[in-house]
Amino acid sequence: MSTPAPDQADPDAAYVSPCADDASATDAPPGLAGPLRTLLRSLGQIVLQRHAGTGICVLAALALCDWRLACAALIGATTANLCALLGPQSRQWHQSRQEIRDGLAGFNGALAGLAAFTFAGDTVTGVALALLASAASAWIGAPLARWLRHAGLSVYSTPCLIVTWAWLALGAGGKATAAASALAPARLARPWLDAAAGVLSGVAQTTFASGALPGLVLLAGLAWSSRRAAALALGGAALASAIESLCGAPGASFAAGLCGFNGALAALAASALGTRAAVCATMLAAVLHLAAVRLRLPAMTAPFALAGWTVHGAWRLMAFEGSRRGQGLATGEVPAAGARAVPGDVVPADTDMLAVPRTGLRIGALAESRTDARIGASTQLPIESPIGTETPRESPRDPQTVQQAWPRNEPRARPAVR
Repeated sequence: MSTPAPDQADPDAAYVSPCADDASATDAPPGLAGPLRTLLRSLGQIVLQRHAGTGICVLAALALCDWRLACAALIGATTANLCALLGPQSRQWHQSRQEIRDGLAGFNGALAGLAAFTFAGDTVTGVALALLASAASAWIGAPLARWLRHAGLSVYSTPCLIVTWAWLALGAGGKATAAASALAPARLARPWLDAAAGVLSGVAQTTFASGALPGLVLLAGLAWSSRRAAALALGGAALASAIESLCGAPGASFAAGLCGFNGALAALAASALGTRAAVCATMLAAVLHLAAVRLRLPAMTAPFALAGWTVHGAWRLMAFEGSRRGQGLATGEVPAAGARAVPGDVVPADTDMLAVPRTGLRIGALAESRTDARIGASTQLPIESPIGTETPRESPRDPQTVQQAWPRNEPRARPAVR
């Protein structure tokens, strides 16, 4: 994710992908086409893409891994969208219809449903937890997104993480099975094929799936929305997997894709800031995931969210500092060397004017020449002459120079006064 400064004011603008099919944001197709498109966009937003085609590929990848995961995603996204539409209509809790149509209200519900089916002890418990967790993620998602937006941050998967951690802490799911995470592909004949399968499985783990084929289908869905997004997700998964493998991650975790999914999501989250930001976010997400594994914490997608917030905040801070330096150079207030060269008894106005010629500006030169003309000093010099070399500029610091210069100028000034 050369690195331009973040140019979007809305943090959630990073979710929107530049595709021609979904370019019109205010379209509302009649009949069932509108709700179906909203549902598919909710699935696409799991990988930060507002694209119905990406949602189709997400659903296909989940079905290839486990049909129950596909059902869990549909249950969670549908429940969250319904709760967002029928929830409280107060100003604090209400979510705009446009955000719902873009899938921003349903993707956390889909993630909550996937987490419920992944960590629940049986299918019946998974269905019940998916309904409750997706509804809760929709209710807390809108106010949480607005609160984070005021801080200049995106919500990412925070509602899903809060809800899932809550019911895991209460032991509502019984013995966690982590079915999708335990699906480690069989080792292939060549090491490079194992590495490619592990990286593709890392792409698939962004949706709680596992395996090279689901990862390939999901990568095709990302390319359907944006080829750059597909390249960033693949590169992020590869870089994060390599970092964690070099740091001693088990081979089974690499093969199941557990080492790469946070890196893929972090690269997508920082893609709006440039490639360098995407690399930094990927490395930070890999380090945070390693720390969570060593501490035996159920991090899930928390490393990606923390890495995205950190990189966006750092780039915004660098852009702010750069704009301050640029404004200082334009107004002639910044150069530290010029400030040290000016004696302490010179007034601030003189300090500013002495610093102007170093910035290449001529406005200060014009103003100072007119000032010198009014006080009767150096009126015969050109307007564009360097200000710092004028003899009258030394007069405030040398009273004797003033006494010697004024009598010579006085005879020429008297006829002009009369």
